[in-house]
Amino acid sequence: MAEEIQAHLDLLIERNIAAGMLPHEARNAALRQFGGIEQTKEIAREQRVWRLADEFVQDIRYGTRMLFRSPGFSILAVLCLTLGIGTNAAALSWIEGILIRPYPLVAHQDRMVALSGTNRGAERGELSYPDFRDFEKKSTLFESFIIDKITGTTLSNGDRAERAVGGMASANYFDALGVRPILGRGFRPEEGVGRNAHPVTVISYMTWKNRYKGDPDIVGKMQYMNGVQHTIIGVAPEKFHGTFIGYSFNFWVPTSMQETFDNTGYKLEDRGARWVEGYAFLKPGVTRQQAQAELTAIAKRLESDFPETNRGHGIEIFPLWKTPFNEAGEISTTLGITAAVVFFVLLIACANVSNLLLARSLLRRHEMTMRLALGAGRRRLIKQLFTEGLLLSLIAALGGIAVAYWSRNALVLAFPPPVPGITIDYPGQLDWRVLLLSVAICVGSTMLFALMPAIQSSHVDLSGALKSESGGVVGGRGRSRLRSALVLVQISLSFVLLAGTGLLLQSLQRMQNASPGFSTNNVIMSVVDLFSAGYKLDRAKIFHTQLLDRVRALPGVESAALTRVTPFSYNPPSSAPIEIDGYQPAPDEQPNAEYLQVSEDYLSTLGIPLVAGREFTRTDDENSPRVVIINETMAGKYWPGKDPIGQRLKVKDNWMQIVGVAKNVKIGTKLEPPRSFFYVPVRQNFFVGNALLIRTQETPAAITNALAREVHALDPTLAPYAADRLQVQVDGRGYTQRLAATLLAIFGGMALFLAAIGLYGVMSYSVSQSTRELGVRMALGATVRDLLRLVLSRGLRLTIAGVLVGAAAALLLTRLMGNLLYKVSPRDPIAFGAALIILIVVALLACFLPARRATRIDPVRALRV
Repeated sequence: MAEEIQAHLDLLIERNIAAGMLPHEARNAALRQFGGIEQTKEIAREQRVWRLADEFVQDIRYGTRMLFRSPGFSILAVLCLTLGIGTNAAALSWIEGILIRPYPLVAHQDRMVALSGTNRGAERGELSYPDFRDFEKKSTLFESFIIDKITGTTLSNGDRAERAVGGMASANYFDALGVRPILGRGFRPEEGVGRNAHPVTVISYMTWKNRYKGDPDIVGKMQYMNGVQHTIIGVAPEKFHGTFIGYSFNFWVPTSMQETFDNTGYKLEDRGARWVEGYAFLKPGVTRQQAQAELTAIAKRLESDFPETNRGHGIEIFPLWKTPFNEAGEISTTLGITAAVVFFVLLIACANVSNLLLARSLLRRHEMTMRLALGAGRRRLIKQLFTEGLLLSLIAALGGIAVAYWSRNALVLAFPPPVPGITIDYPGQLDWRVLLLSVAICVGSTMLFALMPAIQSSHVDLSGALKSESGGVVGGRGRSRLRSALVLVQISLSFVLLAGTGLLLQSLQRMQNASPGFSTNNVIMSVVDLFSAGYKLDRAKIFHTQLLDRVRALPGVESAALTRVTPFSYNPPSSAPIEIDGYQPAPDEQPNAEYLQVSEDYLSTLGIPLVAGREFTRTDDENSPRVVIINETMAGKYWPGKDPIGQRLKVKDNWMQIVGVAKNVKIGTKLEPPRSFFYVPVRQNFFVGNALLIRTQETPAAITNALAREVHALDPTLAPYAADRLQVQVDGRGYTQRLAATLLAIFGGMALFLAAIGLYGVMSYSVSQSTRELGVRMALGATVRDLLRLVLSRGLRLTIAGVLVGAAAALLLTRLMGNLLYKVSPRDPIAFGAALIILIVVALLACFLPARRATRIDPVRALRV
């Protein structure tokens, strides 16, 4: 450009010399004729194609310098946005990885639905295997059906035993999911049929690496599971953990091996045995409503064809995020509330950054005025400030994504493994959708709030601004109202989160303090897995009888009992249709009840009171008449106003006489409603697998060592699970409420922190802008107490207004938490009052520092400003 301009000047000089001018006159005339050289260069530069890119680079450089020039503002703004974006991205990754696309490597998850059995007048249940096969054969709107029933086996490790979790899967399991083993193969069609006919297994990548050290020749080798030698036929891919949310599977076996992994007997040909859990894939274009209608019609036909086993039974399909037989259905509400909460946190963070940007734009008013006065266009000014906001948001986006990446598997920390050897898996999927949405929220929200002060800063009255004194109030009441409104939003949302946190904490406390109906103090549980060791029924009876006698003789043991299922475990009790002697059910009613096989001393070991009758005795065995103990709910439902002792009920073709009525207890969770339940003697309904409950003052470690000695004395090849207190298992089943309370407490505290920063910023700026006013007040005799009261009252007015708005919103929103609350009203005054007190205290602290600074203003200096 310089050479081209010089060429033009040289040409003009030559013409002037040719016209008779002297050289120096010719040059001066050429310069006058050409015009300002620098101005010409600027005009030429503005016409270049890359001008916008050059300006953008300039803006980035200048914006970076401004961020470093104000490190306090930059750190605070980036921190606020990083927390807002990081928590949002983390929550979205949890929802994506647990509810929406929970199974890595599985194709067409958008068309995948969960299958669950239904029973009129009872909770949902499972399906029988014959029913499942009929649904599979007779439906036309599905591509495939698969079974995935969680099971387990014991892997011995010295004098301790560890549990390995696996799945009983249909033969088409891996093919339907589109998952290809990295070594070997999946199951063949013929391996899904037959009674214990195909002892083959596909192991997980984790098992292959940890237990077999990544042996490349693992295919074809043997692995003992439940006393049966299984051939390893394949290794699943690394990222595939199975299709049961909450646990990472170690192995899969075909459904033909059901009896080997289910100690309740062979069920593949029993239409009344309901144990199947599974999924189905819809055909493209088929809706869930259409598929449900087809399955309901098939269920009606099965009910008509098999009335003895299928009366009242149906089927229901669920989207993956509502899967009823794994943890998805349990925590979907919690994750939904978490998503709303972190969105509130993001709004608070954005409001904070908006306040910071507004304050910063006012502090830079002189810079903006001088830029406009020196010829900068308003569009150029907006572009500069917009670029600074973009730079800020991109830095925050990177920080937010880093926070989300570190937090993607944070939910696992809230779910410690219930049994050593089990791997808990709640994976967050931080895929491109989550990243794109997170960055869009970050950049979009920051730009939204950055553009407002940018536009306002460009609308400066040059003549008035240049004439005004530097100490005058700039920005007017409009900006002050906007900043106050943003703080109002922060306080309102913080109140909602604090009130919700208070409700959940109260609910969690009441749930933990609530009695499940039995005593958990000093009760220890353990298991010796005879089923996995290959014990048969007769041998298991002898072993458990001898072990029970040995345990009762241990020092410090008050009582001990056997049970097929321990309370509050993840294994459900047995369930069966029942017939009541003298009770006439409705035409469409199928009486059904859950029951538990227990030994003598079970009720006394757990401290379950007897209302009437007696407890089981050791003589209640297979050689004596069958007896049963029912609970109060069952007694009131089938024998209202009568004494049920001596009455009869029929279970699986066996008539049983009622010998006792026990108090109602919770079996699965403390939130479950009362329902019909009964107990049968384990000696009359023996299973190979039973758990041991011990009432003792000893520690779990001492009991574990003593139990290991007694088990080894009976069978040196066996090892018990590490003993633990029953209270730990009971507390563990409140994980949904504990998780919700923990997450809401964390995010509520974060929101409170951000709101306090916002309120402090508003009050601090208000004090700095009111220097002249405060100086005048002090000069006229105002005391320190007067100034403190003046400044604090301004902050408290904002706080109270925010609390009122937040209370109204909380009354509407906390009702959505109803199913997470236990004996706590969504409008509980204690939670709302605690939120009010916390906000008032935090507001006073946030306002105190600016108020204290106001009392130190020098009136003389203030009046000179």
